[in-house]
Amino acid sequence: MSSPPTDSPAAPRRLPSWAGRNYTLLTGAAVVTNLGSHGALIASAFAVMDAGGSGGDVGLVAAARTLPLVLFLLVGGALADRLPRHRVMVAANALNCLSQAAFAVLVLTGDPQLWQMMLLTALCGTGTAFFNPAAEGMLLSSVSGEHSNRAFALFRMAMNGAGIGGAALGGALIAAIGPGWVLAVDAAAFAVAGALRAFLDVGPATGRAPGGGLLADLREGWVEFRTRSWLWSIVLQFSVVVAVVGAAEAVYGPLVARDRLGGPAPWGLALAFFGVGTIAGAVLMMLWKPRRLLLVGTLCVFPLALPSAGLAVPLPTWGLCAVMFVSGTAVEVFGVNWMTTMHQEIPEEKFSRVAAYDWFGSVSMLPLATALAGPAESVLGRTTALWGCAALVIVPTALVLLVPEVRHITRRPVPPKSPAGGTPAPAAAAPTVTPG
Repeated sequence: MSSPPTDSPAAPRRLPSWAGRNYTLLTGAAVVTNLGSHGALIASAFAVMDAGGSGGDVGLVAAARTLPLVLFLLVGGALADRLPRHRVMVAANALNCLSQAAFAVLVLTGDPQLWQMMLLTALCGTGTAFFNPAAEGMLLSSVSGEHSNRAFALFRMAMNGAGIGGAALGGALIAAIGPGWVLAVDAAAFAVAGALRAFLDVGPATGRAPGGGLLADLREGWVEFRTRSWLWSIVLQFSVVVAVVGAAEAVYGPLVARDRLGGPAPWGLALAFFGVGTIAGAVLMMLWKPRRLLLVGTLCVFPLALPSAGLAVPLPTWGLCAVMFVSGTAVEVFGVNWMTTMHQEIPEEKFSRVAAYDWFGSVSMLPLATALAGPAESVLGRTTALWGCAALVIVPTALVLLVPEVRHITRRPVPPKSPAGGTPAPAAAAPTVTPG
């Protein structure tokens, strides 16, 4: 058979035209990471309990993971806007890999002490503190405004979809062979993801003024953060919401599963249904572009109270899976609208610093909440503590709706392409609002 002519049409692309090299690598690496990390979160809790730890000990280990986020996120954000973001991400993944591998060896070969588990978990959290701002800035800069809604929805669908398998498989593996092997899988996943991210093509953010140091970068990011009421008010809201949802998921969920649901597998299944819900929400957001981005997103935070309420009842496994599905769908609608708003309103060269303030505010109360979850259970009882978690989702979410920009900020029309065929990068601008 003769060869096809050289001018024959090229084979059709399997990926959308907007899914470039960096976007594809970021998505693939996120899938690998989430396959390991969702199971590892369950594994760390059951490793503590298998070693004879109490609910308070589970909370202390969870707090050890989140405390470094509070300590190092801002520095991580400033570095990610100053250095090539992919180098920050790869270094962070290497630290995650080593700390999780050591945690796995400790659990598999000996009698792990609480302080050892807290130390290794804190090292993993330190890697996450440097990784998150760089990763978010990298993702925001990898797509254009025209395709941002669909790109963010697809990325989150792939990332959270991997969490379905990770949570369900992790719960099953913990029940079958113990938590140590699940932690080892997580270490391997970080190694693979770091290797993929090493191939990202990126330099320092464009548009930076020459001079200035790390503190100057942090001050510039703070000005960008504090002058936008929609930004700081929602971050303040999430400082409470993330804290109580995190305490319920990291501490009370495993305890209810152990005492009332039959072990880790049902809790892993419930977390998997949360992942299924996030996929449903991402599919919805690939088809729907709400005009009032933050109003729709904030209304979808209210269902995050459902899992805490479901654990308080407690619902049977199927009921808990149902409320986890609803909350997963809702949080994904919020997440895509939030990322689209950030992409639209924040200048590209400041993505990572603003993301760092976002992450810092959102997780600032999480270490305290997880550390106090055990004592709160002892004083109030588990049921009352869980109902309190549900109330602390609803109240700040209702209050943030009083902020005018949250109610009125709208999706900005896509700017016309430049004569060269490119799309201008997002520029600093006042939020687009509608009257009333």
